[in-house]
Amino acid sequence: MSFKLKLASSILSAGLLSCTASLAAGVSVVGLFKDKAIVSIDGGKPRTLSAGQTVAGVKLLSANSDSAQFEIDGQRRVLGMGQSHTGGAQAGQRASVSLSADARGHFAAGGSINGYPITFLVDTGATSIAINAAEAQRMGLNYKAGQASLVNTAAGAVPAWRVTFNTVKLGPITLNQVEGLVVEAGLSVPLLGMSFLNRMEMRRDGQTMTLTQRY
Repeated sequence: MSFKLKLASSILSAGLLSCTASLAAGVSVVGLFKDKAIVSIDGGKPRTLSAGQTVAGVKLLSANSDSAQFEIDGQRRVLGMGQSHTGGAQAGQRASVSLSADARGHFAAGGSINGYPITFLVDTGATSIAINAAEAQRMGLNYKAGQASLVNTAAGAVPAWRVTFNTVKLGPITLNQVEGLVVEAGLSVPLLGMSFLNRMEMRRDGQTMTLTQRY
């Protein structure tokens, strides 16, 4: 079976762009100190917040070695070491995220697969989410247990395996059981394909693309 990745090598090397969520992202506490907390926001790289500092809509109010108090979505949350708060849509709202295009019109966004941080390049020409074998190994994914196939890349036909990701997150949007593809070589940037995008309402306004979760 062959799966065509409709993405030129020049697009694969495109610069990564910012992702602005319309709702606060998830917060995980990975370190606690007096007046400081090390947190992962939306599955991203851990960063240190000082009391009074706000990053991506998350404000650290206070912290000690036992817990930290945050303001998220205008509400106060107390989290201990290793605890998380998952951001999401308020009642009657659907989660959405806005992306900004680069000079070539390409969209990229930070998210996660199975809890591991990933920066995606949006590709409506890709049937499913696609990552390379190195990323899959970093996640501890037994991808070779999936259905083997071949895909066409700029480097020619290469082996690939069809898999199912337990969770895929983009800003406040979280999808479960999403079809994916692990490509052995020739894919330098993870692709956010239609297995994710088909479950979104996509709206473009100039250089901004808004994705709103349908189901």
